[in-house]
Amino acid sequence: MNILERNRQAWNRESRQGNEWTVAVDSATIARARADDWQVVLTPTRTVPRRWFGDLRGKDVLCLASGGGQQVPILAAAGANVVSFDLSDEQLATDRMVAEREGLAVRFVRGDMADLSAFEDARFDLIFHPASNVFVPDVCVVWRECCRVLRPGGSLLAGMMSPSLFLFDPDEVERTGVLAVKYKLPFSSLTSLEGAEKQRWLDSGEMAEFSHSLETLIGGQLDAGLVLVALFEDHWRDDATLFNRYAPVAFATWAVKPASNMGAGR
Repeated sequence: MNILERNRQAWNRESRQGNEWTVAVDSATIARARADDWQVVLTPTRTVPRRWFGDLRGKDVLCLASGGGQQVPILAAAGANVVSFDLSDEQLATDRMVAEREGLAVRFVRGDMADLSAFEDARFDLIFHPASNVFVPDVCVVWRECCRVLRPGGSLLAGMMSPSLFLFDPDEVERTGVLAVKYKLPFSSLTSLEGAEKQRWLDSGEMAEFSHSLETLIGGQLDAGLVLVALFEDHWRDDATLFNRYAPVAFATWAVKPASNMGAGR
């Protein structure tokens, strides 16, 4: 199965259908960002602390798997030199629409978040990567590529979904109103689903999703040569997932590439 193509088509469809992460910001939001009044999210609801960004003006920023007309144009309006890198043609098109509407200089590149070969080493001051890494089988590859394209002293701001969220079948939870553990972690759409359930997923065209362990989500960043600076957890809405009533559904990290990469690996 070509996971990249399946997920590209699935996100194109979600974008056309108006998924909440595909709805472009309005002109008033861009005007506020130009006046240094802005906020963005890496996780469902909690805004990223402004201190994680520092002064954005003139910084080279990679918005990684972050298309959809939301974070990309806001960060560009705040003064960053932004590259929008996304797998979905439609998500990039939405970013492009807002950029053209607002006169923002943004570069657009379509590709796989685990393959940043389009960029040379030490290309960016900051990478903004929302919790889209649930769509990649090996998140450690993403972290290594991020570290490679960051300049020394550069920051990776990344959102991640809680591994525990993937213990449950969301359709079953919605139907029964009960959180009952169903899957063994790590979850993979390719191997965790069986029988009729897997056939339904195959026929649906829905995205391939993958949970990741804390060892790969956090430890993988450290192994890549990054240094963890800060972390926060986030909730969503109860109507988005019943799990939200009992625990945070996501978290975000701020990691920095040190001036010397001598300490990479554990």
